[in-house]
Amino acid sequence: MIDEKTISIVQATAPVLKEHSKEIGKRFYKLLFEKSPDLYNIFNQTNQKRGLQQEALGYAVYAAGEHITNLDAIKPVIERISQKHRAIGIKAEQYPVVGETLLDAVKDVLGDAATDEIIEAWGKAYGYISDAFIELEKKLYAETKSQTGGWEGYRSFIVEKKVKESDEVTSFYLRPEDGKEIAGYKAGQYLTIKAKVPGEEYTHIRHYSLSEAAGKDYYRISVKREDEHDISPEGIVSNFLHNHIQTSDLLPFSAPAGDFVLEQGDLPVVFISGGIGITPVFSMLQTLANEKTARKITFIHSSRNSNTHAFRKDLKQLAGQHSNITSLVCYDVPTEEDRTSQNFDREGYIDLNFLKANAGTMDAQFYLCGSLPFMETIIKALDEWGVSKEHVHYESFSPVAILGEE
Repeated sequence: MIDEKTISIVQATAPVLKEHSKEIGKRFYKLLFEKSPDLYNIFNQTNQKRGLQQEALGYAVYAAGEHITNLDAIKPVIERISQKHRAIGIKAEQYPVVGETLLDAVKDVLGDAATDEIIEAWGKAYGYISDAFIELEKKLYAETKSQTGGWEGYRSFIVEKKVKESDEVTSFYLRPEDGKEIAGYKAGQYLTIKAKVPGEEYTHIRHYSLSEAAGKDYYRISVKREDEHDISPEGIVSNFLHNHIQTSDLLPFSAPAGDFVLEQGDLPVVFISGGIGITPVFSMLQTLANEKTARKITFIHSSRNSNTHAFRKDLKQLAGQHSNITSLVCYDVPTEEDRTSQNFDREGYIDLNFLKANAGTMDAQFYLCGSLPFMETIIKALDEWGVSKEHVHYESFSPVAILGEE
């Protein structure tokens, strides 16, 4: 256990790290890639350019320091990060260089304020926290490899077919090249690809939600093509998959992972998704439908219009087949055809009044997925409504650890 003096110093200085979290994150990654350029093969370079990875690191450091005596308080953060570490293959021997570089970044950013005593305390804290991650990840590696159809590292899959789901989204149906059994998964989990993109010096790792209920002898992921816009660069891997990968091509994936999964119980379920955020919650919806659950289910999806709305016909069909499923659609830029056919329920964005009018009750399990601004808006609305935080579950397609936290 970590000593009291160290705990006192870490907790007292954690707010300072929070205040300078972005600068520390930026400095950390610059130093890390200088020391270990091979880590470019692991970290998402698009998120680096957007600054999201740096922000996530800063938050995680602050949160871990603040809760050093009770890591259970940030259990969701630890589980989420550990799942991703297992998926991309982070090993115990990589933790020391990360800790050393983190302390260097803190010293560089804080200057004289980072005394030897403070750096020593945070060094001990990092060792304590990293041990917790290493133990959990060791367990995850063992469980993943030993499960029926499981495997370690990356396994080669054949692209059996590509199906266009909307103007931006394409589904990829994947079968194992070796023809052997594949691991099962929980609705909401994802596959992780290690893509070798022509013209790129390093490999690129991405997580893509499994967009279909489990139980098949293949996997399906549905990928949105990320085009360049505003200050966001083009998605390297999504464009590679859309434009270059054809049926019969081979792609390497690690076994399913992720902590965004359905909770058991009999409470009503409300799914709220924006854009490509539909993928994990659509898998959850299919799973509940297959189980013939009696739980009341409300599925609310937001998209620009029908051209960008993936699984539109599938959702309509599911709702038509199950009396306990209500499907609602919000288009913020409906086409003239959308307006003529009235194939949506609201023009504009999802807000608190719409949720109150259509979710039925705040005493439900809410599952959210979408862009960061979308997620922040929905979480704020649910908080204003008084929905219990324990009933709000989300997957954000970014490295930010926790939303709705100050």
